[in-house]
Amino acid sequence: MKLLQAAYDPDIAQEFGEQIASYDFLGIPLFDGPSLWNLLLRFAFNLLVCWVITHFFYYKKARRRDYYFTFMLFSVVIYLLLFSLQNLSIEIGFALGLFAIFGMIRYRTTTIPVREMTYLFVIIGVSIINGFSMATSYATLAAANMLVILVCWLLESIGLTRRDATKIILYEKIDLIRPDRRQELLADLRQRTGLEITDVQVGSIDFLKDTAYLKVSYRPDDDRPNDIDMITKFKQN
Repeated sequence: MKLLQAAYDPDIAQEFGEQIASYDFLGIPLFDGPSLWNLLLRFAFNLLVCWVITHFFYYKKARRRDYYFTFMLFSVVIYLLLFSLQNLSIEIGFALGLFAIFGMIRYRTTTIPVREMTYLFVIIGVSIINGFSMATSYATLAAANMLVILVCWLLESIGLTRRDATKIILYEKIDLIRPDRRQELLADLRQRTGLEITDVQVGSIDFLKDTAYLKVSYRPDDDRPNDIDMITKFKQN
């Protein structure tokens, strides 16, 4: 009797007409152990990968907690959304459309910088890969995620994400904006601002007030973005 119980296979028994006891409500099972464990395991893996990318590559330089919060919640919601849709017949066009909608989001408060949009794109892409690859082996899935992490680490290590910052300056020494006095202009800007200015462009010129708007490019001390670099002055009430 014990031997028969040990060799019992529910799937084979169901093929021969035996009814397997199951608990459901309106045709939906109340508990599905394998599916639940698959959800939790893949969710933890996806969350870990997105956290590594956000914390060690993005946040290490940017120090922006608001985007840290955004990236992590995006990864959670997109993964759970795609995992919930895994049993539906979804065409590739729908998946790409969903990817594009989330990837092109803009907030009304401020324009998302290029670096932040890039990491948002990466987080969304990783979550979609993990959410849609239910039939992929764990080894292949882990390799795909590790490749993303490796490329992020490589690009950050060689400094490709570092770029010059820009600032708008209202300049009064209008005689120095002439092309033949460019080096004098750069030297004066470096001395007065204390910045390592690499380039300068002349914008609007007001000969009545002897002023001109300059756009200067400089090398910042760190990689943290400066949201008010392009502001000329605050509005006065």
